[in-house]
Amino acid sequence: MNLPEPANQDDTRRVVLVSAGLSQPSSTRLLGDRLAEATVAALAEQGVRATVETVELRDHAHAIMDTMLTGFASGDLAHVIEQVTHADALVLVTPLFTTTYSGLFKSFVDILDKDSLVGMPVLLGATGGTPRHSLALEYGLRPLFTYLRADVATTTVFAATDDWAEAGGSAGTLPERVRRAGGELARTVASRAARKPASSGQDAPFAGTPSFEDMLGGLAG
Repeated sequence: MNLPEPANQDDTRRVVLVSAGLSQPSSTRLLGDRLAEATVAALAEQGVRATVETVELRDHAHAIMDTMLTGFASGDLAHVIEQVTHADALVLVTPLFTTTYSGLFKSFVDILDKDSLVGMPVLLGATGGTPRHSLALEYGLRPLFTYLRADVATTTVFAATDDWAEAGGSAGTLPERVRRAGGELARTVASRAARKPASSGQDAPFAGTPSFEDMLGGLAG
């Protein structure tokens, strides 16, 4: 079956995967990859092109803490925040520690502007050692993003250690839950126009602000 192509590149949807996995390789990142892939595949079935951009929070851990202390993000972290807040959809995955999301994940959410995720289509996933922690998605993560007024997909996906051994796709298995969640997010994304990407270059915030070197240039010599 030949799927119709979007009218132009501006119609491409940007799905941003944010993983709070702490190890490499990470089961949390693996879950996020599968959720993002399921979303893109479901969008393709509707004739909508989509790309995936991945953010590993572990790579920005120090910058996130610095931003919490200073209140201002710069460098690579500032670019990450633009990616996240200007996406067409977010896939957010975190490991669970003591039945709740990781401190790194919460710290990143805390440095985002409180209104930056309003209406944002969001798919939530989490990993943990035992299925007993699966409800943390519903009593921990969902209330957090409901408070931020994001548009959270009905299906959330928790992957316990034993879930990775599931090879089939029958109802209730991890692959089936991933497909169902990705399909829900895709339907929300496809029903909306593509968002404009974050501004860059001279249009970026503070791009026109002179550096200290420029301001002191006249005093040299």
